[in-house]
Amino acid sequence: MNVHTPEIERDTDREDAAQALKVLRDWAAKASAEEVAALDPAVARLLPGADAAPYPALSRTYPEGFEADAAYRQTLPDLQNGPQSLIRGAKRQIQHVGISNFRLPIKFHTRDNGDLTLETSVTGTVSLEAEKKGINMSRIMRTFYRHAERTFSFEVIEAALDDYKSDLESFDARIQMRFSFPVKKPSLRSGLEGYQYYDIALELVETAGVRRKVMHLDYVYSSTCPCSLELSEHARMTRGQLATPHSQRSVARVSVELNRNADCMWFEDLVDLCRAAVPTETQVMVKREDEQAFAELNAANPIFVEDAARLFAQALHDEPRIGDFRVVASHQESLHSHDAVSVLTEGETFSQASLDPRLFTTLFHVG
Repeated sequence: MNVHTPEIERDTDREDAAQALKVLRDWAAKASAEEVAALDPAVARLLPGADAAPYPALSRTYPEGFEADAAYRQTLPDLQNGPQSLIRGAKRQIQHVGISNFRLPIKFHTRDNGDLTLETSVTGTVSLEAEKKGINMSRIMRTFYRHAERTFSFEVIEAALDDYKSDLESFDARIQMRFSFPVKKPSLRSGLEGYQYYDIALELVETAGVRRKVMHLDYVYSSTCPCSLELSEHARMTRGQLATPHSQRSVARVSVELNRNADCMWFEDLVDLCRAAVPTETQVMVKREDEQAFAELNAANPIFVEDAARLFAQALHDEPRIGDFRVVASHQESLHSHDAVSVLTEGETFSQASLDPRLFTTLFHVG
């Protein structure tokens, strides 16, 4: 009588794996390359001289008709969502990870009820917990595109942020949209008009459940040095010497946090506020009478960089729709080979001990 001993299930240990590997190598050493390839091409790497092992023949023709169905997509590797064991470096939370400068046309509403479609650069990031390997970057774009056909406002940005926080299972998130906003501006005296372009960014930031709406504006103006103006007048009056004060193109980056329950703050509103504080904005269309008027306007408003920061700050402080703010001003000197700069902040949102080493170099306005 034949007696069959039942196999006892047990975990495979290293000794079992070593014996199996020996059997596999013994077989592969006697098998043909075709037999090895038919079983599994990876077996060839187990043989002596594996680097020289024949590689399986691969198609070099693009498969036009191939379709990646749901079952096939399930087989695709996804290293970004892999286990903790794949994390390289410190297992630390990352405050912001995502994509920067993906561009698309976005429709914006203007103060006069017209709509403008502008090329917009979008940055979207989320926080990443310490035990997670990474995120699927394309989900941020796909989520944003679901809202891209709507006329944008902070409410639409909030809806997009809600979606990709949910899609990526993250607790903090940020969306920033950057664009150049055209406003038709009249000349000072000739009656001509031309488009002034303003670099604007909208930012929605959520940290620890608190959301902040931020607007950034680069306002470009002319700054006539008060000291140089007085010295020039002194030369005229005491020695009959013609002299001209120095002035230069200057840039103020004004960043404001919008009060959550306040009325809408239009882009044009922030521009008007800056122009009221420092009226020597650079001009678009200029005839001789406009150039003369601009010289008179500068003489009536001589300004040091410290004055500029404080004048902008006063206007921002007096606007009830604005909470915290920051003013970064750069007067790009025509007298010196360096620039005069100032930074003034109000509140905790923009307060920081350290500045980006290249912050001021980003304020150059190239026209």
